[in-house]
Amino acid sequence: MTNSHVYISVVHYPAVNRDGRWIVTSFTTLDFHDIARPARTYELGGYYIVQPLEAQQFIISEQIKYWTEGFGSGFNPRRSDAGRLVRLVSSITEMIEKIKEETGKEPILISTSAKKYPQTVSYKEMRKIMEDKDKVFLILMGTGWGMPEELVKSCDYVLEPILGPGKYNHLSVRNASAIILDRLFAINRE
Repeated sequence: MTNSHVYISVVHYPAVNRDGRWIVTSFTTLDFHDIARPARTYELGGYYIVQPLEAQQFIISEQIKYWTEGFGSGFNPRRSDAGRLVRLVSSITEMIEKIKEETGKEPILISTSAKKYPQTVSYKEMRKIMEDKDKVFLILMGTGWGMPEELVKSCDYVLEPILGPGKYNHLSVRNASAIILDRLFAINRE
């Protein structure tokens, strides 16, 4: 796979609510395929769902099984192919450890945010950085009202915000991940 050195994740914890308090967000079944499919299209190494709640983990695990082993695997092989990229973990630390086990390398952390930070880079810059296939990259996607500022600031890079012509800036994680992956990996880039 062309971009197997890049992983994407949806972080349900830690997330923040509108008041800036740390929370755990709920998994949305739409996120499963609506992020796995672009991850497969752009040939990423994997798609991690970070969810610490056992009840939520059960739902996610059942969805993974359905699409990779159960009825769904034969019913829609394309979705099954994308579903094989999905991995469930309880924490960001566990996710980093699993990527290190798989690749032998510490992933470079790339945060997404609707705000700019000192380590914010353009998509053009990040495409150039990601050309180094000897390195491993992990893109963190926030849920709720985003990831805590402490987490974003701890990352090696922050991708520039996705901005429209107006002030409204609150995309779903599904929409944002598709836009970001296209900006980073589309073959028809100038």
